Amino acid sequence: MLGIFKISMLALAVSSAQAAPFHTKRIAQTISDSTQKWQAACLTAGGGDKCNPLSVTAFSTLLAAAGPCDQQNAADQMIDLAKQLNSNAQMIALAQVFCQQPRNTPTSQSVPYCQQAPKNSELSGLFQCQFAGANTQTFVGGIPVGSPGTIPLGHSSPLSPPGSCPANPNGPIPDGQQLVDITQNPGVPGGNANTPPASGGVPSMPSMSMSTSIPVVGSPAPTPAVNSPTPTPTPSVSPSQGNFKLQNGQDAQKLNAQFATLTANSSCTDGQISCVTGEFAQCVNGKFVLTQCSSPLICAALPLVNSPGTSVTCTTQQDAITRIANTGAQGGLTGSG
Repeated sequence: MLGIFKISMLALAVSSAQAAPFHTKRIAQTISDSTQKWQAACLTAGGGDKCNPLSVTAFSTLLAAAGPCDQQNAADQMIDLAKQLNSNAQMIALAQVFCQQPRNTPTSQSVPYCQQAPKNSELSGLFQCQFAGANTQTFVGGIPVGSPGTIPLGHSSPLSPPGSCPANPNGPIPDGQQLVDITQNPGVPGGNANTPPASGGVPSMPSMSMSTSIPVVGSPAPTPAVNSPTPTPTPSVSPSQGNFKLQNGQDAQKLNAQFATLTANSSCTDGQISCVTGEFAQCVNGKFVLTQCSSPLICAALPLVNSPGTSVTCTTQQDAITRIANTGAQGGLTGSG
């Protein structure tokens, strides 16, 4: 009887192991890296304070809580701005590459594809690659390949090779890497994937130091912007409409003081953008999902330069302090120093 019991328990253990999901690890990335080259090209093209808000909006769509078409919608907005700037080819190409960047996956399963046509024809036929560590046979939510949402729009069968995209047709992207660092050619007709653009590449993103003249701007959300959704651009406000700069600086200080009290376990509202322990954070299902800024940057609230409001973005601590001080607000990053 004891032997039979042991055999039964062994069989149960084997059965349980076989039933357990094989892929459970979260695959993430430094999402702010995905739009840095686009933002640099935007600033060079004269986009000014419209560039950073779209950059933040876009890279936030790579988080696990984003909808399947949010990334494409953000890329549409990036191309809209490029067309306003004399149809800047560099910005359009980088927006096309961004549209194909793999998204975070909470369970190491493939991420569903958007099933809606884009606004701009430049994005037609484009879809995101998958990370190499993602299960190619199962999509987030346990959806088997071949089901709705697991095949890109316009395709009638699963991708071959799985996890590929037009800009990287040979397969998926190494976990955590940025497609724009692998290729700046979107793989659309008229160009070959993995070939750098003829113009010689994309200008490097200027370092965010106290001497830079590049405006770091974002959501014009008034305090408490800690509960505000992803930033969106707003029209500039002339000085005649009021001295908003000091208020912006004080609002940024208040936000940074609030951020200093947050931890990864703090309660939050879905969609909330914050900084937690120096990392960019978005609230997903009532819990913060943290994304580390590229070294040596930290996450901080900054005052807008040309309109009322604040921005939550990655910058250096000294740059954040300097920008706040330039508004006339005293007390450093949080108003208490």
